[in-house]
Amino acid sequence: MIFYPRKILPSLEKELYTSQMIVLTGMRRVGKTTIIRYLFEKVRSSNKALFDLENPLHRKVFEEEDYDAVWANLVHFNIKKEDRAFIFLDEIQNLPSIPNVAKYLYDHSKTKFFMTGSSSFYLKNLFSESMSNRKIVFELYPLTFSEFLIFKKISRITKDSFASKAKEKNKIAYRKLIPFWREYVELGGFPEVVLEENLERKRMLLNEIFTSYFERDVKTLADFKDLTKIRDLILLLADRVGSKLDIVKLSSILSLSRETVYNYLEFLQASYFISLLSKHTGSIDRKVAGGKKVYLCDTGLTNILGKVSAGQLFEAGVFENFRPDYNLSYFDKEGFSEIDFIADGKIGFEVKTSVSAKESASLARRMISAKLKEGYLISSEYSPTPGVILATDL
Repeated sequence: MIFYPRKILPSLEKELYTSQMIVLTGMRRVGKTTIIRYLFEKVRSSNKALFDLENPLHRKVFEEEDYDAVWANLVHFNIKKEDRAFIFLDEIQNLPSIPNVAKYLYDHSKTKFFMTGSSSFYLKNLFSESMSNRKIVFELYPLTFSEFLIFKKISRITKDSFASKAKEKNKIAYRKLIPFWREYVELGGFPEVVLEENLERKRMLLNEIFTSYFERDVKTLADFKDLTKIRDLILLLADRVGSKLDIVKLSSILSLSRETVYNYLEFLQASYFISLLSKHTGSIDRKVAGGKKVYLCDTGLTNILGKVSAGQLFEAGVFENFRPDYNLSYFDKEGFSEIDFIADGKIGFEVKTSVSAKESASLARRMISAKLKEGYLISSEYSPTPGVILATDL
């Protein structure tokens, strides 16, 4: 089986021999199991074991009232208590008691834990504040475009800065890569979808990923009385990708209280199904609470669940490339969306399927209003205009 490297790997590899527990979380089917198996093979020790907590026999190893008794179970997996042990636990949401067990073994031995879980909503409830100094949490998302190209075995010349991306454009490279960008935006970045070659099976997999999320996360982790309402909310959100949410209108359409809509949104965000962007205020420390913009976790899911325009889908694709690396917000003045994304409160990006020199000048004026010194247009069509970054260079 071919292993495709992910951008997060170097950061995880640096933690192989540190003392803290490592928790890798994110949406279902983004590749967490593949990564934890890779890390397991990388550890240079024979005193290690990997457990799949979806397997009831593996769960039983840790289901002891006396946590010291867990060591007797680990012996059957060739784990020695007297040496430093490396314990890998996949899908920890299947065993609610595991954080307490891990904390005890961590505090009373040299044990190093690596864990994966599918929902930050659940993991936040599992891991108490007493674990805060013992764990480091990493988040994994569907593929960025650069990772997508690696999975497709397509090479490209990468540029280090946004300024170089805007300056050093190449039409031949663009023509080579644009079909891949279009596929990426239409079908998204879930690894198994990207690797599947048959178009119909890609769509079947996307439907199955959503069904799995709804059946296994929404139904089992959420305590909602009427699941049809949260399903209907998801469909409404899919249509509104890239738009500001009107809670009053959503509440009216769904015949739900605003408080219930907020609770649903909080769950969907905390389980990685949606992301909500706050408004930029000119201060990196201040965000306006209301009027957040919404994006789904993946453009492929957005495409099968919603009725969206090419512009919406393109903007969502750009968002998914920025999401892992930047704290994002948007700029809005007097009710009109002015700058689509602001990265780390410093760099503005306006997303257009095609751009002109006039729009570049317009962005410069908006940057002054937003108090930004650096900003770019991002285009899906080739443009030689200065200050424009091509989607294929993201």
